[in-house]
Amino acid sequence: MEAPESMVAIGVDAAGIDLRRELADTHVAEVLDLLDNELVGLAPVKTRIRQIAALLLVDRVRRRMGLASETPTLHMSFTGNPGTGKTTVALRMAEILHKLGYVRRGHLVSVTRDDLVGQYIGHTAPKTREVIKKAMGGVLFIDEAYYLYRPENERDYGQEAIEILLQVMENQRDDLVVIFAGYAERMERFFRSNPGFRSRIAHHIDFPDYTDKELMAIAEKMLAAQNYRFDAAGAKAFRDYIVARRKQPHFANARSIRNALDRMRLRQANRHFEHPGLVSLEDLMTIDAADVRASRVFEIDQEQDKR
Repeated sequence: MEAPESMVAIGVDAAGIDLRRELADTHVAEVLDLLDNELVGLAPVKTRIRQIAALLLVDRVRRRMGLASETPTLHMSFTGNPGTGKTTVALRMAEILHKLGYVRRGHLVSVTRDDLVGQYIGHTAPKTREVIKKAMGGVLFIDEAYYLYRPENERDYGQEAIEILLQVMENQRDDLVVIFAGYAERMERFFRSNPGFRSRIAHHIDFPDYTDKELMAIAEKMLAAQNYRFDAAGAKAFRDYIVARRKQPHFANARSIRNALDRMRLRQANRHFEHPGLVSLEDLMTIDAADVRASRVFEIDQEQDKR
């Protein structure tokens, strides 16, 4: 049986289309592999991103074959605690959308309430529209999006920004993808208060906290990227640090790990500087137990245990 003329015209073999080859030809597979390599853990998130990429790839092929359908809704919600990789995944999502032809430029514009909402009458609309203009052709990532809505303040201008965003998300969805991000419970309240957003968002992705083992792997990955490493005692001390730090307020997953490593590198540098003598390459690369255990996190943990 011969292939229909419409299929022949676009170069589709009668036997069908190899979707894996299509994925490779668009270089989306490279982005997905990069996401796997740069982020530890997050298996449910990575699976969902691959599923979205597959949906969009199939939609792209269907359109090439003349199978008319509406463009999939692409606006998203990323929920989870700080430091769980939401911004990084948003950046890779923008690349995927660009490579598959769903956005023109594939850039990411990351903002918070302060970038959208003004402090006086007539200030919010131009601020919001300017941000949207910058994001057109790419992805607008709104972190802690629930702060846009402050019902307790009657004179708050966040509602104006919300109304503009809703309008743009509906009318210009072929040229802009909006990703809302923040704590899960607060985002749920935000969507309940603004049902227009929920109806326009197709993909809700939850980012789990990292396990202790994953946080250790993240730390080692961050150190290796800067040509540092733990010695055996330092690694043991840092595993203890992770356990202690998680008990304390304002823990922000990978973000807290990065901040901790910065302070440990500072202590390591000062340790070498204060002791005269030659410093070897190994010395300059090694974070030891003393660099880790000098952290105040251990003191606070001991104080809490005494109570």
